[in-house]
Amino acid sequence: TETAQIKSVESLDKGNDMERGLKNRHVQFIAIGGTIGTGLFLGSGKSIALTGPSIIFVYIGVGLIMFLLMRAIGEMMYSDPSQHTFINFITRYLGRGWGKFAGWTYWIVLILTGMTEITAVSTYFVTFFGTFGIDLNSWKWLIELCFLVALTGINLIAVKVFGEAEFWFSMIKITLIVGLIVTAIVMLIIGFSYPATHIEGVDGTVSGATVSLTNITDGFQLAPNGWMNFFMSFQMVFFAYQLIEFVGVTVSETQNPRKVLPKAVNELIVRILIFYVGALVAIMAIVPWRNFHQNADGSFGSPFIMVFKYAGLDWAAALVFFVVITAAASALNSLIYSAGRHLYQLASDSESPAMARLAEVSDHKVPAKAIVASGCMILFSPIINAIPGISGAFVLFASAASAVVIFIYVLTMLAHHRYRQSSDFLP
Repeated sequence: TETAQIKSVESLDKGNDMERGLKNRHVQFIAIGGTIGTGLFLGSGKSIALTGPSIIFVYIGVGLIMFLLMRAIGEMMYSDPSQHTFINFITRYLGRGWGKFAGWTYWIVLILTGMTEITAVSTYFVTFFGTFGIDLNSWKWLIELCFLVALTGINLIAVKVFGEAEFWFSMIKITLIVGLIVTAIVMLIIGFSYPATHIEGVDGTVSGATVSLTNITDGFQLAPNGWMNFFMSFQMVFFAYQLIEFVGVTVSETQNPRKVLPKAVNELIVRILIFYVGALVAIMAIVPWRNFHQNADGSFGSPFIMVFKYAGLDWAAALVFFVVITAAASALNSLIYSAGRHLYQLASDSESPAMARLAEVSDHKVPAKAIVASGCMILFSPIINAIPGISGAFVLFASAASAVVIFIYVLTMLAHHRYRQSSDFLP
C-alpha cells in the first residue's frame, strides 16, 4: 500500500539529510524537460539534412534504447530511493573501483557539459537581443557570470525552488513544441501553401511548397544521402537524448518516490513520440526535407524559425531564441543540481578530510558546498573561451568526454543485470 511504501522509504532515509521537497508535478516536468534540449530547436535542421525523413526512425530507435536504460535506473532507484545518484548502484553491484571511476568521470562530464551550456546560454542571449539590433558581444562574460550566479542561487535556496524553476522552464519548452504541432495540423487541414521565401539565417531562398504529409513520403529512402550520413545521425540523436537519466538523480529528494518514479519513467517513451517524433513530423510536413541544407558558414537554419515564418509570424526568430535560452538555462540548472549531488556523494564516500567538507548539508537541506564548488568549476568557461588556442582544444575535449557517458551507461546496465540476480531485486 501507499502508506507502507512511505514507511519503507522513511526507514531507508535514516542517513539521508536532504529534504524530500520535489512534488509529483516537479518530477514529471523534470522528466519531460530532460528529454527536450536545445538540439531539438536548433540542431534538428542538421539531423534532417543528414538523412531526411528516416531521422524519425533514428529518434525512435535511440529513444527505445534510452527508455531501457531509464527502466534499469528506475528499477534500482525504486528498490532503494534513499540513493542520491544511480552511480551508487555501480559501486554496489560492480565494485568500489568501478563506482569510483564512474562517479568521478560522470561528475567531470557534467562540469564540462555545464561549461558548454553556459557558453551556449550567452551565445543565444546575444543572438536574441541581436534580433532587436542590440550588440552584447563584448558582455558575454558578464552574461555567463549572471546566469551562473542566478542558477546556483536557485539551487542553494531549497530543492523545491529548483523543482519550481524546472517546472516553468519545461512548460515554456513544451508550449513551443505544442504550438508547432498545432500550427502544422491547422496548415494541413486548410491546405496551406507558401511561396519561395528568404529565411533569416538560411543562405539563399527556400523554395515554396504546400503543407502535406506527402512532403515526408515522396521519394522516401532510408539513407538518401548515403549510409555514412545515416549512421552519423545516430551520434547526433544520442547527444540530443544525453542527460535523460537526470530524473534518476532527483529520487532521494522526491516525495513518495515509489509512486512518482514509475510514472516518470514509464511515460518517457510517450513523451519521446510526442515531443521529438511529433515535432519532426510537423516540421517535415511543412518544410520538405530537401529544403534543409548547410549554409555558407557551416550552420543550419532552425526548423522552428522556418515553420513560424511560413505561418506569417515575423517575430518567430525572437520567440524561438527566447525558448532556446530557456532550454539552455534549464539544462545548466539541471547540470548544477546533478553535479552538486554527485560531488556530495563522492565526498561522502571519500576518506579525505578535505573532501569531507563537501559532504555537508546546509540549513536549507541542500549540499550547498558541493553545489558552489561545482559552480566554481563551471565558472572557468568564460576564461577558457577568452583564450583562442585553448578554446578550440576545449571543444574537442568536451565532446570526447561526453562520449565517455556511453561507457557509464554500459556499466549502469551491467549493474542492473547484477541487481536482478541479487536478493535486493523487487519483482
